[in-house]
Amino acid sequence: MKLRMAAALGVGVVALAVPVAAPAHFILMQPKSWLVENVLGDPQKAGPCGGTTANPGMPTGDITALTGGELLHIHVKETVYHPGHYRIALAVLDRAELPADPEDVTKDGPRGPISVSGKIDPNPKPPVLVDGLWEHHERKPAQEWETDVKIPNIDCDHCTIQVIQFMEEHGVNADGRFTYHHCGDLKVTANPKLPIDTAWPGQAKSKGKAKSKAKT
Repeated sequence: MKLRMAAALGVGVVALAVPVAAPAHFILMQPKSWLVENVLGDPQKAGPCGGTTANPGMPTGDITALTGGELLHIHVKETVYHPGHYRIALAVLDRAELPADPEDVTKDGPRGPISVSGKIDPNPKPPVLVDGLWEHHERKPAQEWETDVKIPNIDCDHCTIQVIQFMEEHGVNADGRFTYHHCGDLKVTANPKLPIDTAWPGQAKSKGKAKSKAKT
């Protein structure tokens, strides 16, 4: 199982992809989802954070509080199998910061385009934390995936962690094309003992850096 980890710009990612049961509808089990999910994880087709045109979903109001630099546990459960991969991204100021869904390669099918693959960035940078996660091409009765990602040391009253699945061998959905989406709301408080990760939007430079710049 091949993982691509983001290490650029001082943002580390610890990816511990461990199948727990060991197929693409999925449920975001951790952190808490910002939308109420049914037993399949629906509504989840529309980007960037789920819902559909017909059903935008009902917010849960759940917010996960973290300290910058901590590991955030991600736990998903696939409820309908499709081969493909996952990606995790973080928006700080607005969900508009979240990246577009993976660029796809398709082939012609009897009812229209069918997905062959989705683009994976081997060296992801903010806002992407991990790309090419949990690649799988084998049907199993149920599948759960877990990993830990390191949250940047930032201050953020209302961040969004996004987990998406790109589905291969799938027809086009009216919402979301070949990608399913889930998000969780976060509140991140910077750890004062660590430097601020200024690669992320809206973060002030650390006092130490500011003083050093003033002297030059």
